[in-house]
Amino acid sequence: MVSSPAIVLNTALDQCGMRVSPEIVEDVLKRFENAGILAYRFFKWAEKQRNYEHSIRAYHTMIESLAKTRQYQIMWDLVNAMRNKRMLNVETFCIMMRKYARAQKVEEAVYTFNVMEKYDVQPNLAALNGLLSALCKSKNVRKAQEIFDSMKDRFIPDSKTYSILLEGWGKDPNLPKAREIFREMIDVGCNPDIVTYGIMVDILCKAGRVDEALGIVKGMDYRVCQPTSFIYSVLVHTYGVENRIEDAVDTFMEMERNGIHADAALYNALIGAFCKANKFKNVYRVLNEMGSKSVKPNSRTCNIVLNGLIGRGKTDEAFKVFRRMIKVCEPDADTYTMMIKMFCERGELEMAFKVWKYMKLKQFIPSMHTFSVLINGLCDKGNVTEACVLLEEMLEKGIQPSNVTFERLRRLLLKEGHGWDREFDAIFISYVYCHSLSSRNVLREVGFVKVVYHTQRLDQFSPISCVANRLEFKISSEVGAIGEEICTSVGVCTIWSIAEESSDGMVVTSREVLESRVTHLFRLV
Repeated sequence: MVSSPAIVLNTALDQCGMRVSPEIVEDVLKRFENAGILAYRFFKWAEKQRNYEHSIRAYHTMIESLAKTRQYQIMWDLVNAMRNKRMLNVETFCIMMRKYARAQKVEEAVYTFNVMEKYDVQPNLAALNGLLSALCKSKNVRKAQEIFDSMKDRFIPDSKTYSILLEGWGKDPNLPKAREIFREMIDVGCNPDIVTYGIMVDILCKAGRVDEALGIVKGMDYRVCQPTSFIYSVLVHTYGVENRIEDAVDTFMEMERNGIHADAALYNALIGAFCKANKFKNVYRVLNEMGSKSVKPNSRTCNIVLNGLIGRGKTDEAFKVFRRMIKVCEPDADTYTMMIKMFCERGELEMAFKVWKYMKLKQFIPSMHTFSVLINGLCDKGNVTEACVLLEEMLEKGIQPSNVTFERLRRLLLKEGHGWDREFDAIFISYVYCHSLSSRNVLREVGFVKVVYHTQRLDQFSPISCVANRLEFKISSEVGAIGEEICTSVGVCTIWSIAEESSDGMVVTSREVLESRVTHLFRLV
């Protein structure tokens, strides 16, 4: 039903006997926010139902969905419909500005702000802040600054306005401009709030200006705006990075004297400082203190300690910490990857697989990097068979391997290829390699078969004829017809035919065997 034409979809919806309500429609649209036209079909069907009218939230959700799929004309049709019903507000235009900016359609985002009055919606500071925020988050801070400079006499900026620009210049990064914005804010009599202070301290610390950041913190009026644990955690972290462990501890103690309770992020910053200074006894004291103060460690806590220990070559101690930490916090992908990589580098694949099995027991889906680390560990030991099994599992989960992992395994297979099984494995890897990567110049090694890629994006078949010269595979000139876009989408691989004989006279296995294995692998969509 999802891919059915509008008439079929409407008929199915009519027959289901569902009685629509604003809540149901909003929920369905939210669930189908990435579906674009499909969501719009449901939206149009719902508005025709008896005793039902779309809510503003339903319109906004639909506008977001259409903008995501770049159906801008239909989006503006909805805006016109909302105007006729007098439902438009500032948030409607802010949504469109965000979506245009995210799609790098800067002029369209500015146009949306400028036409608000034509749609009987008075632009205000909230709308301007919405436009500036959209531009800054999409890395168009210079355009945001230009608009701010032209409109600050029309709209009186508030602390949120300056915070938006400050954060934009911080991410650019442009420290002089960030300083300029912060000074201008104070000069015009707009008092920074805790968000502004936090942004400025973070910008300075990332630029290595922790002493300047501390000066700003000390200049805060504590009666109006007291430093938060976030600000202290940024300071402590930066002191740790700069190996100023005493300053890190003093800052932590000052925070406690000011009556601010440390959270996990602040403890993590202090632990990171001790790890960098190779003071692991202090690390364990801090962990114990967290327990006594009912501050639960998180995966970040675990990763900081493990990374510090492994970096110092204390791998046995790292495993002990891992076993202890998993009892009090949930590991993340980085945790498992670190441990698996550690054991692989020590040549202890059995232990690496124990961590792998524990991870799967916890129903944690491995990341691309976790798979790659274990596959590379198997390659180091020459265990190509298990590496291929992992690669297949990886692809079946819809995880695309890195180019480096593909290339290493492919070369190892070709190097060790003796007989059909090995050669099939080489073809197997080459199929995956060709199918998954986005650049046409990597479409080099495919194999003995003629394949068809059915792509969702172009909705058409594009044949690639392939020839082989022993195990040095070459793709024919027909690859030029593929195009970049086909290569970037994941599709279903179907075997049309296979050669009766390879170039060195070896008879190729049956079509059924090859087809079943390859089509099983690519059942990803």
